[in-house]
Amino acid sequence: MKSMGKRASGARLERMQASPRWDGQGFRNVHPIAPGLRDVDGPRASMLEILCPDGRRRPPGPLPVANPRETWTRAPGSGLRASWLGHSSVLIEIDGLRLLTDPVWGPRVSPSTLAGPRRYQAPPVPLRALPALDAVLISHDHYDHLDYPTLRALAKRPQPFITSLGVGAHLEAWGIPPERIIELDWWESHTLPGTDLRVHAAPSQHFSGRGLKDRNATLWSSFVIESPRHRVFFSGDTGLSSEYQLIRERFGPFDLVMLEVGAYHPSWGDIHLGPVNALQAWEWLGGGALLPVHWGTFNLATHDWDEPAETLLQLAPARGVPLLMPRLGEALEPAQATPSPAAWWRQAGQPAAPAEAPAQAPRVPRWMPWPLD
Repeated sequence: MKSMGKRASGARLERMQASPRWDGQGFRNVHPIAPGLRDVDGPRASMLEILCPDGRRRPPGPLPVANPRETWTRAPGSGLRASWLGHSSVLIEIDGLRLLTDPVWGPRVSPSTLAGPRRYQAPPVPLRALPALDAVLISHDHYDHLDYPTLRALAKRPQPFITSLGVGAHLEAWGIPPERIIELDWWESHTLPGTDLRVHAAPSQHFSGRGLKDRNATLWSSFVIESPRHRVFFSGDTGLSSEYQLIRERFGPFDLVMLEVGAYHPSWGDIHLGPVNALQAWEWLGGGALLPVHWGTFNLATHDWDEPAETLLQLAPARGVPLLMPRLGEALEPAQATPSPAAWWRQAGQPAAPAEAPAQAPRVPRWMPWPLD
């Protein structure tokens, strides 16, 4: 059952237990949940609804994609550029360095290749086509952020992995040497050796787990990526929290803000943003170009697949939010953000030039419990 990962032990577990977020049994959210953020009286999404989508839960065909490989051979003019590669996977180019967030190239966000939510959109480039990376950032251990076949492939590359407390136990179990694993508690930082770039772990409101018996056994985090010239925020998964104001005070302002906008539900307001709360989070963070993530790849909720994008497109102009909404694979710089970007997702299903198929993912166990993200 390698895809399930491994529980922490020894010195790693002792460090986790010393965290202010450890309650004796596991990690917990420490910030109060705002009244009305979560609809406790309405219906909850069922597992059947998640696993058996209907209506407009999937696009009518493949989404438009861009091939970023030629662009990646040229340095960004501003020193900062982002390529959205599906769901929460973003290649960030910042002052000559490249970082990849929550890489997921596998066919399903599940321990199984035969069951669980299957991607409806292929990655815009094969994993092997990625340029050399300086670090991989992993916010938490849910299957749509920590993907076993992808991590097994990336383990063959030399870059370090920066993640939340406890997640390193999974990585070690999958063949990544411990000296290449950096685990951070909130407000802790790591400087990439030989560079001026720092990665800070920051708060989020979420949970963790890869099975029925390991809920909250590892920490979840957002990340701040800071160089002498630029600052980038990556939310990971989170509900709306006024801690974003504290993040702004410590690290802002930001040139680029990546916030999750998809896979939300009224009863999940404490663990997922959705597009409306993402706009509030953007405001609390102090602005910056907003790149929405966590949509356009998997069915993980009950809303229409394109609802997050359409809602942002409707609300952003009145609030003056500069949106950076690249096609899958398109590499854009923050200066290219606009309150009214082109609605490229409406072209789903139209004929497009064939793209190179992603590499075959390794097989994983046929069935295990799947926790909702």
